[in-house]
This record gives sequence, structure tokens and C-alpha cells, in this order.
Amino acid sequence: MNDRMILVVDDEAELLEMVKSIFERAGFTQVLTAASGEAALKMCKEKQPDMVILDVMMPRMDGFATLRELRKTSKVPVLMLTARGEAEDKFAGFENGADDYLLKPFLPKELLFRVQAILKRVYPEKERKVFFDVANVDLEKAMVQRNGESISLTAKEFQLFEKLYENAGRIVTTGSLCQAICGDFWQGYESTLATHIRHLREKIEENPSKPVALVTIKGIGYRLNIKGAQT
Repeated sequence: MNDRMILVVDDEAELLEMVKSIFERAGFTQVLTAASGEAALKMCKEKQPDMVILDVMMPRMDGFATLRELRKTSKVPVLMLTARGEAEDKFAGFENGADDYLLKPFLPKELLFRVQAILKRVYPEKERKVFFDVANVDLEKAMVQRNGESISLTAKEFQLFEKLYENAGRIVTTGSLCQAICGDFWQGYESTLATHIRHLREKIEENPSKPVALVTIKGIGYRLNIKGAQT
């Protein structure tokens, strides 16, 4: 999902940079920006993003006008972003083809959750399973299958495993893993990370004390070695 292209449209430069930063910190690798409705329409035609986050209050061509033009040629999902709170504005957005509506100011997590929910609905992912010698991990269900038994991953274990899986075969630093679980204020979390790593190994390794799938790179971090993935 994080490889989906997101276009953020707003005439406020600071907000554009903030929203772009929110998605990049969450792991999105393709975040585009446009400062006007006209620029957004041109970028949609040229780049064909997977989703648009569109501000309503813009000079010249506002968000509603931009959405109406966009809907003439595209069904790309659109989240309207605005300081307005009147019910009529929400209805106008939905009537013109918006998929969701979020009021400013907003929490970064709420914006992420709204966008992720839309992306999952519009672009459903196929079953994703990661295979190891003695177990496999179902990423859609956050479950480990081992010896005919289903073992749940905790929320932290799942976040940790996803980060490792996204970088399978490459070293992921301790800091990056801590940040994936805790956010920006992760310092001091290293010992707790080691505990989560141990619990993950107990679920996917034949011998957790001699790991071959989730290995430690001394002084740097960890690497996940996978047999294969079903996508």
C-alpha cells in the first residue's frame, strides 16, 4: 500500500509540506504536491496518482470546481480537506464525487487512517503470506501458522514484522524499528524492542536462540530472511 502515489493539493505551502511529511514518515514513497486546482488537474493527467487529498478553500479554482473537472475523466479516490464545517459543504463534496471529508485541524493519525481505509477499499490487496522453514505469516490476518496451529501477532509484533518485511533481505537499524513502533520519540525503547524481537523469533524460528530468519546484525539492527512471499 505504501507504494501508492498520493497527490496533496493545497494553496498553503506549510500545510503541503506538513502533509507530505506525515505520509513520508509513515513509509509512503510517492507523495506529490500541487498548490492550485489547475496544477492538480495537470498533474493528475500526467502522473495519474492513486489518490488525491484536495483542499476546498483555494483561490481561482476551489476544491469543488477542481473535483468536478477531475471527475469528467477520472475515478481516482479523493479526500476533501477543509476548514469548513457546514453540512452543506460536506454534501457538496460528496455530490461531486468525493470519497471522504476531513476537517482542519486534524490529527496526523486520523488523516493516515482515513487515507489507508480508502486505499484498502479501492485497491484491495491480494493475500500476502511470508514463508519460513517452520512457519508462515499471514500479513492480512496478523497470524502465524505453525504445525497446524494459528498464533496471533500482537500489534507491536505486527508493526515490527511489517517494517522488517518491507525491507526483507536488507538491514533495518534498531532506531528505524523503534521509530516504526513508537514514532519520533523512540529513544530508550531499545530494550523493549529486543523483547519484541525475541517473541517474534519464538513464533517463526525453529530454534529462537539460533535464528536464521530474523537475524541480529551486531551493533546495527536486524535483517529478515524469507523463503518467499505470496502476493
